[in-house]
Formats: sequence, structure tokens, C-alpha cells
Amino acid sequence: MVQNTNQVEGRAVPEKTLGEIQVDNPRMSARNVNVFYGEKQAIDNISLDIGMSQVISFIGPSGCGKSTFLRCLNRMNDTIDICKVDGEIKIDHQNIYDPAIDVVSLRARVGMVFQKPNPFPKSIFDNIAYGPRIHGLAASKVELDQIVESSLQRAGLWEEVKDRLDQPGTGLSGGQQQRLCIARAIAVSPEVILMDEPCSALDPIATAKVEELIHELREQYTIVIVTHSMQQAARISDRTAYFHLGKLVEVGDTKQVFTNPRHELTQDYITGRFG
Repeated sequence: MVQNTNQVEGRAVPEKTLGEIQVDNPRMSARNVNVFYGEKQAIDNISLDIGMSQVISFIGPSGCGKSTFLRCLNRMNDTIDICKVDGEIKIDHQNIYDPAIDVVSLRARVGMVFQKPNPFPKSIFDNIAYGPRIHGLAASKVELDQIVESSLQRAGLWEEVKDRLDQPGTGLSGGQQQRLCIARAIAVSPEVILMDEPCSALDPIATAKVEELIHELREQYTIVIVTHSMQQAARISDRTAYFHLGKLVEVGDTKQVFTNPRHELTQDYITGRFG
């Protein structure tokens, strides 16, 4: 049990994260990240490495900062006027908060899938083709067709939609729409895919398909997922990070975090004593 702790709402929160924040050959690394919404601090001095070709889950009670930290990884918090981020976040050793960074290009490298499926009000084909078009990734219609087909295949959706690519993406089922959004993210060849509770609006069958897809995609992409489902985190992730009141309390191998947590806060959350 950690010795140096702060009392927050009657609970001991460690001054230092328990577990190994560093990994060999990280795809992304965060150091001393703080996030403020006006005067309110939402993230408190978080440092964490995200390994290459691995799935890492962020878990913790509602309002603990896990989605806020996720949105730091592709600068989505930039869209909130009162939000201020300090510290350092790097992808392949390049600070993404460097003023010279092109945010549009960054968000192609670090794609995002949201809680609620949000296909564009366009055809299935145009949903996938949109990113490659604006980033100039296809030199011809043939290349664009190949990108669309390949992305839908990798998202496990091609066989279900190949005969109706001209139909609206919004006409698909909820689970299909979420896989369409994953295919849309894949289409611009990202290095990292961020997923903010991607299954919370889906039924169990659609959730199982998305989880199966995450298992397949981990070979090619680094995936960071925020989930309220501890069972889901245990099923799909290599590493798990537990957040509490804006702090990163513990991070480690998923099996270790769930079977032998290092901190009482993690233990309490996993066993359902609070959260």
C-alpha cells in the first residue's frame, strides 16, 4: 500500500501513480498533464505511456477525468474555449501541443470514435471516402474505391454493406453505424484510435462484434478505450489505467490490476464498494 497519500473526499489518493507508467517503445507518452476548465482542475499531473500495438483501457467512476484525458490525446479539448491543457504529450517523440503542429493532420494520426455513433449525413461510401479525400490519400477513383473497401473489410462491415454503398450511413443499425465510424477512422491510416465508451449505446450482440473488431485491430493500431464496463476492460485490454478524481491512481497489466490491485481505491472500485 502506498505511503504518501492525500485525503480527497475521505479517500486516500496517491501522490504518485502506482504501477509502471512507462513502457518500451511507446506510441504516445504523456508527462505531467494538467487540464483546467476555467478555475476547475479536471486532470491533475498525469503521466502515462501508451504502448505500440496494444489496447489500454481507462476505467473509473463518472467524472473522474478519463474522457477528458482521452480527449487530450488528439487535442479535442481545443474545441472547448475555457479548457487549458499543460504538460507534454508526444506521439513518436513529437509534442502534439507544439504550436507548429497541424491539428487536422494530428487527428488523422490519432483518430476518434465517440460514445454515440455519428455517421455523416452522407452515403456509406462517402462516409469512408471523406477523410482520404480531404487528406489527399487517393490519387484516383480506383485508389479511393480500394481504400473504402479495405476500411470496411477491416471494420468487419464490407459483406453487410457492399451492395448498398450509395445508401445513407444513418440508415444502418446502431452497431453497424459504430463499425462504420471505426472504418471511417481507419480510412486515413491512423497510428492510434481513441474510443470513448464506443459500446455504451449498443446492444450485447453489437457490443460483442465491436469487441471482436478491437481484438483484430490491435495488431495494426494502438487503441485507447474509455469504458464504464470493467468486464469489457478485462476482456479486451492489455493494460488498464484506473482514474479517480482527476488523478491516475494505478496502471498496469490488465490481469494484475483486476486480480491484485496495488491501491485500495482500485480495489474498492473493482469490487463495487463505490463508483
